Amino acid sequence: MDCRELTYAGRKDWDEIASWLGARKDPDTKVDGIVRDILNDVKERGDAALVEYTRKFDCETIEAADLRVPQAAIQAALDEIPETDRAILSEAIERIRTFHLNQKEKSWWTTSADGTVLGQMVRPVDRVGLYVPGGQGGETPLISSLIMNAIPAQVAGVESICVFSPPRKDGTLNPYILATAALLDLDEVFLSGSAWAIGALAYGTGTVAPCDVIAGPGNIFVATAKAQLIGQVGIDMVAGPSEIAILADDSANPAWLAADMLSQAEHDPLAASILVTPDTGLAEKVRDELETQCAALPRGEIAAKSLEDWGAIITVPDMDAGCELINLLAAEHLELAVADPWALLGSIRHAGAIFMGHNSPEPVGDYFAGPNHVLPTLRTVRFSSALSVQNFCKKSSVIATSPAYVAEHGAKIARLARLEGLEAHARSVEKRSK
Repeated sequence: MDCRELTYAGRKDWDEIASWLGARKDPDTKVDGIVRDILNDVKERGDAALVEYTRKFDCETIEAADLRVPQAAIQAALDEIPETDRAILSEAIERIRTFHLNQKEKSWWTTSADGTVLGQMVRPVDRVGLYVPGGQGGETPLISSLIMNAIPAQVAGVESICVFSPPRKDGTLNPYILATAALLDLDEVFLSGSAWAIGALAYGTGTVAPCDVIAGPGNIFVATAKAQLIGQVGIDMVAGPSEIAILADDSANPAWLAADMLSQAEHDPLAASILVTPDTGLAEKVRDELETQCAALPRGEIAAKSLEDWGAIITVPDMDAGCELINLLAAEHLELAVADPWALLGSIRHAGAIFMGHNSPEPVGDYFAGPNHVLPTLRTVRFSSALSVQNFCKKSSVIATSPAYVAEHGAKIARLARLEGLEAHARSVEKRSK
């Protein structure tokens, strides 16, 4: 197993690193036309298109009447999973909900002496659609994705939430997806996947009501469908393959660092795992650990390919250079595996989620701690943020100006309108001043 070794001494070395990593985000335009045709087909034929695509790719016997999972089946799934797992899921849901409750924004108002009231009204969108990948034929259900997408929408106050996930060959969903939906009090679950599911969420069908916002991860077909629908519906983000950057000093445990790098590498051959350290001895020990641990992983072949293509151990002269490189990498996940992470936190400007110290591995955030694990990738953390309650809200400005306000400021407003050649705008204000 190969994992490249690089050196970063300053900004002069960045171009080479950026060029290498930039190849991860080359768009796969081959599917654009295919996805466009699928979306148009779903828009025109609704349920018939959903059934046709689902029969072709997932379950040969599905009918339109089977698309929606009965509520009784959702509740029954709670008894199909072990009680201990139900308890773990319930605790994770509680912790994640508590974190997101702190994100709620309130409407606000200001008043002036002349009676003018200005403000901002925050309201949830009406309906949200969540996509949950089936995962290896339904055998590795992405239950954490359902939790992370549903909870901020619920905290925002969205009243109507539906879930789409591709059925298994026998026309069922993994009971863990249904049980998680039950624990989240979600009762609208549909059996369909890929781009046709995204089309149904956007346009609606005979069985499915259209949504205002679509959220959830998926393959290139799902991601392309969401990208093509920007401007017609809200989406969470068009995310790329997962990534982790680790900044480590000589206090770090090499076995832990290797395990953390592999936790991302096993996702996908395109996942990126990068260690940045000034300690060359630590770098060598991590390389050895990667070799040993990767060989013992069930998904070791995927992880090895990821590390070969997109993994790196980068040595830097000192922690200042390390922080500089970390900000340039602008990674989805960042671990500060150092003796005093709080001393470095102020130097970090670009990271999707920051894991502090040796006992905060990235999977803690993936599943349980509370913050959302839906994060920007491919350096987009420079201008975007984790999925949050705000993704499911919209804000309306409220303007209530008084007669005194118009009398005092009307002429100024009219002048600004006329500078732009908009006479009707000017007269609209002036008529109220007479």
